Amino acid sequence: MNRQAQSVVMFLVGAALLHAGLSGLYLRYVKAALQPLLLASGAVLVVTALMTLWYERRRRHAPEEEHGHAHREPRVSWLLVLPLFALILVAPPALGSYSAVRTGTALQKPYAYEALPKSDPLPLSVVDYAGRAVYGHGRSIAGRRLRITGFVALDRGGAPYLVRMALNCCAADAQPVKIALTGHVPPVLEPDTWLEVTGAYTARQTRDPVNNGPIPYLDVTGARPVPTPHDPYDETWNQ
Repeated sequence: MNRQAQSVVMFLVGAALLHAGLSGLYLRYVKAALQPLLLASGAVLVVTALMTLWYERRRRHAPEEEHGHAHREPRVSWLLVLPLFALILVAPPALGSYSAVRTGTALQKPYAYEALPKSDPLPLSVVDYAGRAVYGHGRSIAGRRLRITGFVALDRGGAPYLVRMALNCCAADAQPVKIALTGHVPPVLEPDTWLEVTGAYTARQTRDPVNNGPIPYLDVTGARPVPTPHDPYDETWNQ
């Protein structure tokens, strides 16, 4: 691989990063807050590749005595192209019920609780509801009609959970936060189906069979399937 080929690969990697950052594909890999850094990295790679190509073209047309001895990199360096093809051709699905039921709930005690709007129903994330229900003992949400969106996961006994994968940085560190469902739960639930659930706080809790972590219940009054959200991960984690 000569320097021109290296520049082409660098340009393609930068263009792929820009495409992922602008199209929303990056949300399958990292949290939304990292989009500016991703776009900046892609832009730097593209500009660097173009400048390198310009320099090489200029050097080729320079007088013979200005030419240095070119060194070729090992052919194995072409393997650097494989991650590029993986990024462009294979967009992995967001983590779902398979990972959720095999990983213990990762619910953590929030640093603080933000003031809630007076909306009815009150929209909450899975992480926010679980934190307020377990560690806030429902004081801020008791008596409110709540609306929560997540995907369905069924444990080995068929018990339904409403789940959202929470992440700190990227999909590699995503972990599930779960809400157990009771009340008017739909009789037939398919794993990985996204639901918008309406319900109310209940003090009832259970323990995760994987890590014995706390899982609060939600008393369901209604549920309807919804499309997979643009950003399938929950970023209220650790806020």
